Amino acid sequence: MTDVRNDWTREEIAAIYNSPVLDLIYRAATVHRQHHDPQEVQVCTLLSVKTGGCPEDCAYCPQAARYHTNVKVHKLMEVDEVLSAAYRAKESGSTRFCMGAAWREVRDNRDFDKVLEMVKGVNQMGMEVCCTLGMLTESQAEKLKNAGLYAYNHNLDTSEEYYGDIISTRTYDDRLDTLGHVRQAGISVCSGGIIGMGESHQDRIGMLYTLSNLPEHPESVPVNALVPVEGTPLEEQPRVSVWEMVRMIATARIIMPKAMVRLSAGRVRMNVEEQALCFLAGANSIFAGDKLLTTPNPEEDMDRQLFQTLNIRPRKAFKDAEQPAVVFEQIPL
Repeated sequence: MTDVRNDWTREEIAAIYNSPVLDLIYRAATVHRQHHDPQEVQVCTLLSVKTGGCPEDCAYCPQAARYHTNVKVHKLMEVDEVLSAAYRAKESGSTRFCMGAAWREVRDNRDFDKVLEMVKGVNQMGMEVCCTLGMLTESQAEKLKNAGLYAYNHNLDTSEEYYGDIISTRTYDDRLDTLGHVRQAGISVCSGGIIGMGESHQDRIGMLYTLSNLPEHPESVPVNALVPVEGTPLEEQPRVSVWEMVRMIATARIIMPKAMVRLSAGRVRMNVEEQALCFLAGANSIFAGDKLLTTPNPEEDMDRQLFQTLNIRPRKAFKDAEQPAVVFEQIPL
């Protein structure tokens, strides 16, 4: 059994990342089978509960107010709308439901109170409930935990060295502070990044270095391929190849063996064979539904066919949780 380490060096990670790709896939697949069921993939659904109008300048994001994209600004959805969407996602096979809001940070106001109600409602359906709402304080993380939040997503996006080329409206330490507040509150941490933003291989290795040297590894590590959106500074970026995704996924799997490695944005551009390579390299989670916040995602029928072709089955909710959430009687919607 591969040991879990939090003292990886950049040189060690670089040696893994740069190893011959077939050897890398074989090693990652071996580690994957030591810690996970290779025929099991978690199906997650991500819903944008508040869209657009964000004051930040993340170069990849069509929801930034300063960019002229086709994203229309929508205020925070009503609680019953969100719970209806969560119920449909559960009926379609999702076991984790993530709610995203285009905020720089959470504010203690009525909108946050509504999000807490959403969290309670989804938790009562027996789904792992996740949020991505921007920066959090310690007390806000505690409130989310008390409402039943299972996981919080806050990506590092890239390496600390390259971060300033992508975002100027918050710092790398701001992101790490939020991850610390989430961990301190006892919420599962979901944190990864995006490749294809013009970063170097050393930047990709640097991001993995930071994640793997946190006091505890994130329970979830999303690996996103940039989906260039017209109107954003990165609209002309070329597509990331499947081999680049495989290297990131396999390296993440080897250095963070117990984490759920999530094949996230960019999957819509992959065929069945390319996705199968990513699963072989250690990915064991996907996002279902026709959109990932505002970017395209494969349709449910395509994912159903994918699972049938590869003989993959959906992972149950709360599989690794010591104390699964209390499942209440289904809320009528």
